Amino acid sequence: MTARLSLYEKAENELYKLDRSVKGRFYDFCHRFRQNPDHPGLDLKPLKGDGRVFRAKIDQSYRALLAKAGVDERGQQRWLVVAVRHRKHVYEELSVAINRVTGEIEFVDLSVVGPSVLQRAGVTLTPIDQTPDPASDHEAAPPAQVAEVSKPATTAPLPAVEPAEPLLSGVTGEDLRELGVATQLIDLALAVTESAELDQLVSGAPLLTKDILYGLAAGMPIDEVRREITAPVDVRLPEEERHDLGAALARTTVTTIDDDVRDVLEEGDFRAWKVFLHPTQAKLVDRRYNGPARVSGGPGTGKTIVALHRVRHLAGQLPPGHNKPILLTTFTKNLTVDLRARLASLLDPELLARVEITHIDKLAARVLNENSLSGAGKQRIYDTVALGMLQQLLFELDEKRWEAEFLYEEWEQVILGQSLGNRKAYFEARRAGRGRSINRPERAQIWKILEQFTARLDKENRETWGQAAERAARFEMERAAKIQARQEHKDAVGGKDLIHRDDSSGMRYIGHRYRHVVVDEAQDLRPAHWKMLRAMVAPGPDDMFIAGDTHQRIYDQQVTLGTVGVNIRGRSSRLTLSYRTTQEILARAMQVVDTKGSTLAFDDLDDGTDNLAGYRSVLRGPVPELVPCNSWDDELTQLATTIHTWREELTSGDGGNGPRRDPRGNIAVCVADRDSVNQVMYYLATEAGITVAELTKDGVKGDGEVHVGTMHRFKGLEYQKLAIVSARDGVIPRTSVMNRYRETDPQRFLREERKSRSLLFVAATRARDTLRISWHGAPSPYLPRDHESLRVP
Repeated sequence: MTARLSLYEKAENELYKLDRSVKGRFYDFCHRFRQNPDHPGLDLKPLKGDGRVFRAKIDQSYRALLAKAGVDERGQQRWLVVAVRHRKHVYEELSVAINRVTGEIEFVDLSVVGPSVLQRAGVTLTPIDQTPDPASDHEAAPPAQVAEVSKPATTAPLPAVEPAEPLLSGVTGEDLRELGVATQLIDLALAVTESAELDQLVSGAPLLTKDILYGLAAGMPIDEVRREITAPVDVRLPEEERHDLGAALARTTVTTIDDDVRDVLEEGDFRAWKVFLHPTQAKLVDRRYNGPARVSGGPGTGKTIVALHRVRHLAGQLPPGHNKPILLTTFTKNLTVDLRARLASLLDPELLARVEITHIDKLAARVLNENSLSGAGKQRIYDTVALGMLQQLLFELDEKRWEAEFLYEEWEQVILGQSLGNRKAYFEARRAGRGRSINRPERAQIWKILEQFTARLDKENRETWGQAAERAARFEMERAAKIQARQEHKDAVGGKDLIHRDDSSGMRYIGHRYRHVVVDEAQDLRPAHWKMLRAMVAPGPDDMFIAGDTHQRIYDQQVTLGTVGVNIRGRSSRLTLSYRTTQEILARAMQVVDTKGSTLAFDDLDDGTDNLAGYRSVLRGPVPELVPCNSWDDELTQLATTIHTWREELTSGDGGNGPRRDPRGNIAVCVADRDSVNQVMYYLATEAGITVAELTKDGVKGDGEVHVGTMHRFKGLEYQKLAIVSARDGVIPRTSVMNRYRETDPQRFLREERKSRSLLFVAATRARDTLRISWHGAPSPYLPRDHESLRVP
């Protein structure tokens, strides 16, 4: 009988770390197993600990551990590879179960748990397959090559362990069982007495168990853990389905092993991050929503991954066709390039061709080009250029009552943001969030100045991207109104006379552009962008899916979605677990946006406020390094020394304990302003002999090993080792900006502070393993004043 073989997440992660030759032999094993799992050469045998777990021989040194999951509709045996181990690290204490909360298959391996915890829980591991194989050869890998499995416990008596307070004091076994912790790990979790033991325990634990235990250890109340972690993934599995591995396999995200498995293994562990979703994330991806839905969460929680998987889910449900009914969009060009590359790894080419992937301004430009009589051919300019034109106009008018920055924001956020076409509309408009109040005569003055400003733009055949977005939104809204009028007429006449009416109105083929719209980095879109998107998709189930975090808003676009026709009430979810940034880096970064006890608050893209309560990480690493320097030259010198050290660590495998890495693309330097970018690049290249590449709005420019860019350019990126330089007072935040508004415009002052904090927060959370922050002079007021405050509880 032939077999259908799938790969569990844990097994795939282990395979990535093995030698290429072992991966090749695993590929051959899969081919042989699929042809005949009962072939004598595979030596398929059940383990004694759990009769549903089998081990089979990959070669003389490695074993595959598999779970049998019944027979499929074609009569093929269904098997799941749950682990790939050197034969010296195969133990009887392996089990496969179905989680009572998620209904998914969970693989539990106690060999990764430290001996002291095992002893306190009364567990003894039993090794198997220890007899040397007579055919064993020199290719047998030493234990150090096995995928980061801790040295297993032995059966020898262990010294007595002094009683200690359990880390999860006040939590019972029934609490853990009800929350969804894997049954085999409940007693062990209650025996843990320190965070290092918990880290070891969860290193081999199922994802839901990991979330629950880390949440409880971080001090989350049981009710909050139940609400934030358990409830979103609870499928309320009926009793009769709690032992059906076949049904559970259908609910579990796995990789089907076929002839392309070699490509899967060669792609590296980045694939696991792209393919395997945490149960909470998977629930957001597969759910049917009755309207626009939003997912928020801190950096590294997987918002973008959820958005990409949402696109894949929606694409898989499309009827046959060759159009592009799904839009995936974001704020910047370089992020769009990244999204396209990631989605290409998730979707087959024929489905990828059904998705429109473009950044929001390019989409607006396309709408305007289609309406060629309405301004196509105008030169579109960035805000900095337009602001300079407005400043010149104020100088010519000898206008000293208003600052150019205030007028420009008034124009962008109120007049363009609300599509105000005349002075009367501006007089009646709400200015929520603008801070400084203005009376009717002042509005008249402002309107007159901005009329002259827009007239100058028209005369020079220029327009800002904000203007382009506003005009594109109007065209799309007009289009949507025609579609609605047609539908109302159809309903009124029962479908009769539509052909004649469409012919006379030119509407025969008109329709909404998209069936589904998915938005990433939603917090940075303009109000006009939202109006345009809302008009591009018919209101209804699964129409819009929105991913964003207002703590990462680095452009001053304040939007309340409800005011632009996007109603997310009752369809908002929040992710709280970071899979990218270590706990130590996270603790540092969260201090930057900690607004407790102040009037500073972050909105939730609607009428409420957002926070990072419960935001945590599953990773551990070194405490971020804070480095005061004597001068800018001293800061550059120390930076170069650090980068040389980082290069050596990467190329030597982090001291010999980890895999060797190419420094290229793994090290970055982040600065606050454009001038400093040039100075850092020049010094590293000419004085330190380090090749550099600049981060631009179009992506990485050059092939240097160290990437350098401003904080804005690091949005959406990540680096193993990151240095932030010149994090000093006066730069973060800018003294000139803050002093200008501190007394005259308190609301604007708070917005500027929020934006500065968000920039530093985004920059710090681009670091995955190592973060270093330096300054000369006084440090940024957003940095902690002592190293003790960086320690993770």
